[in-house]
Amino acid sequence: MPALRDIKRKIQAVKKTEQITRAMNMVAAAKLRSTQLRMEGFRVYASKYQEIMARLAAVAGGLAEGAFPLLQKREEVKNIHLVVLTADRGLCGAFNANLILRAEKFIKASKEKGQNIFLTVFGRRGVSFFSRYYKELVKKTYTDVVGKIDYTFVIRMARELSTSFLSGEADEVYLLYAKFVSMLRQEPTVEKLLPITPEGVSEEVAETEYIYEPKAVEILQEILPKNINVQLYSRILENEVSEHAARMRAMDNATNNCREMAQQLTLVYNKARQASITKELMDIVGGAEALRAR
Repeated sequence: MPALRDIKRKIQAVKKTEQITRAMNMVAAAKLRSTQLRMEGFRVYASKYQEIMARLAAVAGGLAEGAFPLLQKREEVKNIHLVVLTADRGLCGAFNANLILRAEKFIKASKEKGQNIFLTVFGRRGVSFFSRYYKELVKKTYTDVVGKIDYTFVIRMARELSTSFLSGEADEVYLLYAKFVSMLRQEPTVEKLLPITPEGVSEEVAETEYIYEPKAVEILQEILPKNINVQLYSRILENEVSEHAARMRAMDNATNNCREMAQQLTLVYNKARQASITKELMDIVGGAEALRAR
């Protein structure tokens, strides 16, 4: 039976850990609310932007595909640029592990097709892993920027990705992020950023005729490069919300586990204390009986 003092120390340590995890849960919840409001507002904008761009591309027809390099698919895909979004910090359950596992599957699938792949990695967790196991594939890394990314940074990042595609360095550009489905579900998702694939126009909307001023091709020429900015920023916000949701859930589970562990240790402490008292009573009774026998 462990000593009472040791059990008491363990109970105190578990309760202190519970206080820390509860505080981290509250911080994650506060960050989640503010980031989720931004994400939900920008998600609607990004979805509508994609729909308008797809409609303009459909109206422009073959002229758009020939006139805009960002829409042109390469006949042979040899080089792939993958942008991986992870977190700078841990304590968020399997959030980072799931993203890294999905990236490894994508890398393996690309290599099986005979394609060359290089990475741009965001977040300390991803940078630490890929710099160790896939060092030859890592082209650029960003740390201590997750949660601090603004639209100006996104514009600069989108320009770099566009340059990589237009120069022929990459035939396709993909983004790996955690798609926010619900508080309990965040899906590691790979989406193609370049070449841009116009999608999201329903048949009902496609049959509606619009008069464009200026011409559809001129409007498309203006908004097409900005589509990468919009979609990239939208996915970054989703990844941030997914991280906060995963951390909130992980800290909530940790708090509950600490509470259960403290209860179990308290039971062990009480049993040990009762056993100690019983032993002392038996010693007293045994001593009294020995004196009486004399």
